Amino acid sequence: MNQVTKGKWNGYDTYTLKTDRLEVTLLPRLGNNVIEIKDLQEQRHVLRRPDESELAFYLQKPYHFGMPMLIPPGRIEKGRFEYEGSHYQFEQNTANDNHIHGLHRTQAWCVSDIEEDEEGCAVATEFLTANDPRWISQMPQPLKLQMSFRLQGSELHKRFIVTNQGTAPVPFGMGYHTWFLLDGRPDEWTLKLPVEGIYVLNEELLPTGERAPLGELNSLNTGYNLKDSNFDTIFSIPEGEPAEAILSRSDGYEIHYSADRSYFKHWVLYTKGIADEFLCIEPYTWLPNAPNLNLPKETTGLIHLEPDQTVELYTKLQIHYPNI
Repeated sequence: MNQVTKGKWNGYDTYTLKTDRLEVTLLPRLGNNVIEIKDLQEQRHVLRRPDESELAFYLQKPYHFGMPMLIPPGRIEKGRFEYEGSHYQFEQNTANDNHIHGLHRTQAWCVSDIEEDEEGCAVATEFLTANDPRWISQMPQPLKLQMSFRLQGSELHKRFIVTNQGTAPVPFGMGYHTWFLLDGRPDEWTLKLPVEGIYVLNEELLPTGERAPLGELNSLNTGYNLKDSNFDTIFSIPEGEPAEAILSRSDGYEIHYSADRSYFKHWVLYTKGIADEFLCIEPYTWLPNAPNLNLPKETTGLIHLEPDQTVELYTKLQIHYPNI
């Protein structure tokens, strides 16, 4: 039953990992995105997935579907910053000539390995930023990116590896813009998320570096019902607490979404207005605009990546069923 099958989406190869509980579909040649998770037991879609008719929109904004990688995540003021004596200028692709959501969009990744065994199945992929002129023009130090996806029962494990293949240190940050479906009934869903403060944003939605108290959102720590919720909010995770979000339905169905706490220091919640069809739960390693903030790396989460240094980042999605 544990198997990987190839398919097509708008002419691009897909790889679907399947167990008796879940089907997870990858789109390696368009950003290596998980574009679909289907819960076979519940017969429901877990993520917002792109329809074949939405190719043009997907190519323009791939981070609106599935579990896209953001490298780096969030906004950067005017797209520019200085780091270790090097000047960086990213594309100014959002309001006020700022940059948003990084250099990783629809690049073509290569599938390097496929595994099927008694416990589950897996697909390994990789991408060299040196092969992307647009990327290298903005971040000249070449990186090797590797990603493995392993599905076991109702658990999806993702392992991301970045290696600096250049000759100078680089600042690194990433996140996942994960679109969980609420099935049009946000009142039936509750989110539990360990958080301790809200990052203050200026009029251009850039963090100032200051934090505000949670106020009524303190109930995220115990369980916050999503009825009438409206999020575009960056939260900090308390020291000693896990980076784990638990999205619970009223019948006891739960989605546990966790990240490696040693690197992932922030959560972003986003509903695109009043919550209805979906809630984005986004683990970030770095705070948006991190290189421009007068804060220590321990706070912003900016990863200093030396030449030849490798960093591994882990995330996991697990579904818990009522009465199982």
